[in-house]
Amino acid sequence: MLEQIKAYYEVTKPRVWYLLVFTALGGYVVAAGRSIEPYLFVLTIVAVTLGAAGANTITCYIDRDIDAVMDRTRLRPIPSRRIYPAEKALYYGLALALSSVALSLLINPIVALIMVFGLVDNVLIYSKVLKRRNPVSIILGGFSGGAPTLIGYAAVKNTIDLTSLLMAALVVLWIPGHIWSLALYAKEDYAKAKVPMLPVVVSESVAVRCIASTSILMVAFSIGIYFVGAFGVTYLTTAAILGAVALAVNFWLVVKPSRERAWIGFKLSSPYLAIIFLAMMLDKILA
Repeated sequence: MLEQIKAYYEVTKPRVWYLLVFTALGGYVVAAGRSIEPYLFVLTIVAVTLGAAGANTITCYIDRDIDAVMDRTRLRPIPSRRIYPAEKALYYGLALALSSVALSLLINPIVALIMVFGLVDNVLIYSKVLKRRNPVSIILGGFSGGAPTLIGYAAVKNTIDLTSLLMAALVVLWIPGHIWSLALYAKEDYAKAKVPMLPVVVSESVAVRCIASTSILMVAFSIGIYFVGAFGVTYLTTAAILGAVALAVNFWLVVKPSRERAWIGFKLSSPYLAIIFLAMMLDKILA
């Protein structure tokens, strides 16, 4: 029984939705400041958790043939047959996703629309249509990554404004470098599974320049957010320090490309996003 529970937990890719839920928390706190309504807060976080977990589970079902080929993913619950038949995971993912939409409707229509958009973009546009066909699929697929932030913010404000769009855009800009760093590290795996991720179809030198370029754009954007008045000095200081670290890591990768340096960049990218969102929250709470 415990092994089954563990398998159904793992198939949701918890390390992915932890971060997405944290960005939703960031959107909520930035919108609410110190005036957090417990019921609305819990409802929002649960809805985003179910939505992200549901989308991840469905994409695990879609990618089950790919996961079975790749060394990095072959022990996931579906290819390892800890969930069998695979359709059980599909039904589970659909139940989670539909539950997230139902809870979103209890919040407000804008939140529900954003939730549906995020699910459609991640599951259908990215995983089902683009991932196996287009080397820059993650750019369009990355839009769903900004949805949790918009949901957290819109749950409080019942609208989408410039601040929420800037926060979500930062997540969208963060995603390509994050995913391409992983793809560069696992290049042979993706090639074996015939998934045309950017680092698989271009030379290593081109791939690292693309990763560095997206990082430069991300860092410049993160600093620019301050100058449009969305956040204060706490945020600016954090964004500047984190940006310097991100640029240094990616410059190191460009100068001396390697799988190990790509892996370091990938592992550092998640803390980067988490800390910068923490700074956004602290900025609003301390203001």
